Amino acid sequence: MITAPEPVTPLTPRPVRRPILVQQWRRLTFLHWAVDPAAVAPLLPAGTRPDTLDGVTYVGLVPFQMHKVGLGPGPGLPYLGTFCETNVRLYSVDTQGRRGVVFLSLDAARLLPVLVARTGFSLPYMWSHMRLRRSGDVVTYTSRRRWPEPRGTQSRIVVRIGQRIPHDDRPSAMDAASDLERFVSARWGLHLAWHGRTLYLPNEHPTWTLYRAELIDLSGDIVAATRLQAPTGPPISVLYSPGVPVKFGPPLSVTRGD
Repeated sequence: MITAPEPVTPLTPRPVRRPILVQQWRRLTFLHWAVDPAAVAPLLPAGTRPDTLDGVTYVGLVPFQMHKVGLGPGPGLPYLGTFCETNVRLYSVDTQGRRGVVFLSLDAARLLPVLVARTGFSLPYMWSHMRLRRSGDVVTYTSRRRWPEPRGTQSRIVVRIGQRIPHDDRPSAMDAASDLERFVSARWGLHLAWHGRTLYLPNEHPTWTLYRAELIDLSGDIVAATRLQAPTGPPISVLYSPGVPVKFGPPLSVTRGD
């Protein structure tokens, strides 16, 4: 039985009462391109389908700093748990109506978290040399993959932070976040394939503080290194956020193995 999806832009997540993982996401940039849902459907885990907004889905390229990752309720680790990361992601909804993200790749600058995430959660983490620099309102992210293949995969993203988007859910608000901006940011979980099953890993964090941003430079092959064809043309949406603290709850089953 397929349940109707939860609201497209929920502003409040379901509470995570027993955290299994804590972390902070800092200095994030969100780049998004529209893609055909049929093109990404084969890349999603069983029991999920492309989530769409007005018949379109999106691929996201999101560089940021992971800060103080830790097990259980925390506190997170200040050194081993702090590193730069860049992910390539799609948007999914499962048969129970839960909207989430699916990661095609996650490049990270700290080897131990990469190994733990690959072996423990079957997430496609990659070990990369990465750097994040900010000068005034300009933020630069660079990445070059060390392991595994394809080695040398790289990206360079430079954005200029613009005007803050007010926290206002009224459709008539002049500068409130658009449906698209909330569709790609108000996500309260991820879907992943794990040992023949599909799991949903819920998360909870405060409402994003979002800024619209200008893309100054984008180069590299990090999207093309996934199984997804690299998007053409400029991104349809460019956003920046100073970040949020995050709690992940225990995984929930979407499909069961044989």
